[in-house]
Amino acid sequence: MLGIKAWAGIVVERAAEDPFGFLTAVILALPPLFPASAVLSWKLAKMIEAREKEQKEKQKHQENIAKAKGLKKG
Repeated sequence: MLGIKAWAGIVVERAAEDPFGFLTAVILALPPLFPASAVLSWKLAKMIEAREKEQKEKQKHQENIAKAKGLKKG
């Protein structure tokens, strides 16, 4: 198995030998990753929104419990 340094060396060597071909390969490899990035970002945003909603509900529940306990004491 190649180490990171060996892999980086191979990439740099290929880029130095054929810069146009290397850039073409990189440009052709990147576009399929954009939709995947968009989907993952959307999913992350939905997860964050759900977590925030859950935390607000828990906080409201705790406030209601504290309010109810305060009324019982009074």
